[in-house]
Amino acid sequence: MHVGLTGAGMMGHGMAASLLRHGHAVTVIAHRNRRPGDDLVASGAREARSLAELAAADMIILCLTTSAVVEATIKALMPHLRPGQVVLDAGTSDPASSRELARRLAAIGVAFADIPLTGGPEQAERGELGVLCGADGQTFARIAPVLSCFATTVRHFGPPGAGHTAKLISNYLVTGMVALVAEAFGAARQAGIDWKSLYEAMLNGSGNSGVLRKMVAPALEADFDGYRFAIANAAKDIGYYAGLADSLGCRTALTEAVAETFTKALETGHGGRNVSRLLDPAIDDVS
Repeated sequence: MHVGLTGAGMMGHGMAASLLRHGHAVTVIAHRNRRPGDDLVASGAREARSLAELAAADMIILCLTTSAVVEATIKALMPHLRPGQVVLDAGTSDPASSRELARRLAAIGVAFADIPLTGGPEQAERGELGVLCGADGQTFARIAPVLSCFATTVRHFGPPGAGHTAKLISNYLVTGMVALVAEAFGAARQAGIDWKSLYEAMLNGSGNSGVLRKMVAPALEADFDGYRFAIANAAKDIGYYAGLADSLGCRTALTEAVAETFTKALETGHGGRNVSRLLDPAIDDVS
């Protein structure tokens, strides 16, 4: 299978590398950081110089930042697409946008699937991601073998948009936990409670979680970048979730509180930092 990928960054690099290991032909388009793309080319991938070149692939995976970027990229791709291709959005996007993109692509005979991911860059490099897929049944059956090249868990949630809906719900849980960990350990600092002792005790209780371990264990060694997920991306995701919750009639004060944590950090200039930086007592002094 010839797979094209745009957005070969922290996540896209591992996905493309896994596809190469499974014998697929892979074409990538230059990322703003050329190192991951250059590494993939050295491993056997081909570099496309334009979206028109990328459109020669049978399947095109988009690892992009926002729905607006996905929409713009697909608009640029559409004149070069042909019936029978599949476009897959691996980012965390607005489900309403995904449904509309699926409709537009279907009009020219191109299938669409939303394939947002669980896991981080390390899992991407090992081919151990999770995929929450939204696609029609025929498209899912077609793409599932490709998804299994970089994911150990692949779940089909329904038609286009359903994968992104499931992902936003999952990310709401995660961002809520990030906000809670940051606030709880901030309170511990104010109360003079030793972080290491508190953390070790929490590992034996219900508070033990991947979020707790990713954030706090490195912070105990003064590394506040243990959780490699940007505050700006968290703010974007909770914004999409709030819109989803509105449409479902289940937006609450908790939704607002979680959103405020990341909106405030974004407004104070920390959008490019990792979410675990919310633990850093010196965050407001870090330029």
